[in-house]
Amino acid sequence: MIRSYREVRALESFQERYDYLKLGGQVGRSTFGFDRYLNQKFYTSREWRQIRHFVIARDEACDLGIAGYEIYDKILIHHINPIAADHIVHRDDWLLDPDNLITTTHSTHNAIHYGDATLLPSFHAPRSAGDTKLW
Repeated sequence: MIRSYREVRALESFQERYDYLKLGGQVGRSTFGFDRYLNQKFYTSREWRQIRHFVIARDEACDLGIAGYEIYDKILIHHINPIAADHIVHRDDWLLDPDNLITTTHSTHNAIHYGDATLLPSFHAPRSAGDTKLW
């Protein structure tokens, strides 16, 4: 299944976007193995830094691009369709395609990869007049 940022943007809630993006991987499963150097070289390239800045600005530094979910810690850019070493070796166009990228927090990124919603950040509902319940 090929996913896209355009499809993600059509989903309004954080939960809907998370459900669309989650991959259900396993903790400890190697993704790059001995080819990890390719991953590191790619993520330090000038092209990656440029597209990363573009995506952060486009998503207004909000988790999954949703206003009100501002990221105040380290921002990660998630490939909506996972990448592998071969994609980097062949310099596939979609590696740097904004339609394949979205802004996330570290915990949201882990929740997407491992399919564990308990890793998602908790956001409190804003207080309103007459609200007598404690969080």
